[in-house]
Amino acid sequence: MASRSLGGLSGGLSGSRGGGGKKSLSARNAAVERRNLITVCRFSVKTLIDRSCFETIDDSSPEFNNFAAILEQILSHRLKGQVTWFGYESPRSFWDYIRVACRKVSQNCICSIENMENVSSSRAKGRAWIRVALMEKHLSEYISTALRDFKTTRRFYEDGAIVLGEEANMLAGMLLGLNAIDFSFCLKGEGLDGNFPAVIDYTPYLKFTQSSDSISSDEEELRTLGSSGSESSTPENVGPPFIMDENSWFNKCKRVKQKYQLTLEQKGYLEELLRLRENQLSESVSQNKILLQRIEDSDLAHKLEKEQLQYIIMELQDQLKSYQSLDQLSAEVSLSQTSLGPGQPQGGDGKQDTFNSVSEGKEDTPSLLGLCGSLTSVASYKSLTSLKSNDCLASPTTEMTSPGLTPS
Repeated sequence: MASRSLGGLSGGLSGSRGGGGKKSLSARNAAVERRNLITVCRFSVKTLIDRSCFETIDDSSPEFNNFAAILEQILSHRLKGQVTWFGYESPRSFWDYIRVACRKVSQNCICSIENMENVSSSRAKGRAWIRVALMEKHLSEYISTALRDFKTTRRFYEDGAIVLGEEANMLAGMLLGLNAIDFSFCLKGEGLDGNFPAVIDYTPYLKFTQSSDSISSDEEELRTLGSSGSESSTPENVGPPFIMDENSWFNKCKRVKQKYQLTLEQKGYLEELLRLRENQLSESVSQNKILLQRIEDSDLAHKLEKEQLQYIIMELQDQLKSYQSLDQLSAEVSLSQTSLGPGQPQGGDGKQDTFNSVSEGKEDTPSLLGLCGSLTSVASYKSLTSLKSNDCLASPTTEMTSPGLTPS
């Protein structure tokens, strides 16, 4: 009985260890898969930037085809399937996620790709979206906007996906460098065929560099094999190791030369990019100066117009005051004339002389027509016209209604 209980306990412990080992192994495999895809994506972006310095990137470029396959694999990593009515899970493409998560991008191309006639499958639409986003130089913006919508991303992807991990921010930063490349694609080519999955070519990114210790061990092994084949070790047998040393130095010099040429090419690309940015900066500065000059001219014109309108308003106010005083005097004279009877001619003559002097003073006042002629602004002319038609002003023809008050 004791042996059976010990056996069951040991079996349970081994089973629990086996379950923990499986979980750790699956986590390790998922981490390695994510790291591999992100690393090879970084390499593909660098090769695209280097290739763009010498030729235009289009559908025939192997660097672009490899990059598109890598990005498709990243966006399809641990993508959930679509559950049907019968409970079955059917596979879906990353386009189903992109067209929902990238709706918030301003002036997006989602509707245009949805309405394309020659693209029917979901995978083909996703590949067309990658090409259009690269030509619009908005691929990084699309990915960043989609990753910020964490709720939608969680709904489409399983735990452990690249877009749900820390590698997602690295992906958006890497794709930002592609905005400096001018792409040219045909959206009717064979690259949009959604019947075949994308395959990544890892061979351009695999490079084995032999260390110096390994080279020396190989030379020792060759020397040992050469010495064992001969009966005696003479000074003439020292030749092959010396030749191997020369070959190793030649290979090292060749690698250094290749690195130097690559550095020169990158230096030329960076200088050209810097020159382009300097030209753009100078153009922006000149445009800014022109805009500032236009703003200053418009401010000056507005100030002058404001001063002119203020002067016109003050002049119109003075005219209005003078006409109001003249209307009051004419009213007083007419009232005094009506209050006098026909038996008081002397007083009437005195009032008439007073009115004559008032009318003479009125004639000395600048007329409204003269004021209109002196003003050059259209606004002042309209203001004077409205002032002349106002009911509160008396017209020159209706001021003297009495026949006895007509000036001689």
